[in-house]
Amino acid sequence: MGNVHVNVFIAGDSTVQNCASGYKPQEGWGRMLPKYFNENVHVHNYALGGRSAKSFIDEKLLSDILKQIEPEDTLLVQFGHNDEKLNGAFADPFGTYQAYLKRYIDGARERGAIPVLLSPVNRRCFNLLHEFYPTHGAYPQAVQELCSELNVPFIDLTRLSAQHYIQLGEEESKKLFLFLKPGESENYPDGSEDNTHFIDSGAYEIAGLVVKGMREIGLPLIKHLKS
Repeated sequence: MGNVHVNVFIAGDSTVQNCASGYKPQEGWGRMLPKYFNENVHVHNYALGGRSAKSFIDEKLLSDILKQIEPEDTLLVQFGHNDEKLNGAFADPFGTYQAYLKRYIDGARERGAIPVLLSPVNRRCFNLLHEFYPTHGAYPQAVQELCSELNVPFIDLTRLSAQHYIQLGEEESKKLFLFLKPGESENYPDGSEDNTHFIDSGAYEIAGLVVKGMREIGLPLIKHLKS
């Protein structure tokens, strides 16, 4: 198995990206994904903060991936956080959002690669009754319906992350996220209370949920997981 070379490309936003040193200890799950796989798997993470399904295409990031992707490679796609923002990138979940996601699917399939769509990872949000509260509206359902219509592998990261936060509880789930006391990190001198972005250990746990999702749907990639 030593000479097998398996490529995984990732398109996504700040919850997925490889964070630069100026953002540490913030990290995206895409950076941590390779830790779950053996040396045959090569992860190419193109995710970038602030990107939506549309802006990722507009900035030619998808075309950069499609220039390199080959038959049997995998393309993981997770958007939603920025598509739902009303000031600028907004995409209607069952309209333009799905239409843009379809371009990732078509691009990968035209090259013999395997597109896999993930519903957006949840933010950490608990209401006044200390119950978990989902913030992505109809976007996760839009991804699921598109995958079902086009027969695309679908990882329900929205569900998996919600279950994980609920299991951890309101306080314990903070440990996944960028919660820092003033002075704890030179990158965040005033501290941070960020319920969207992960610290490195949190990103590792979310990458584990992505792997769990891969197992649930029997994605071929799972045969390259570390034993």
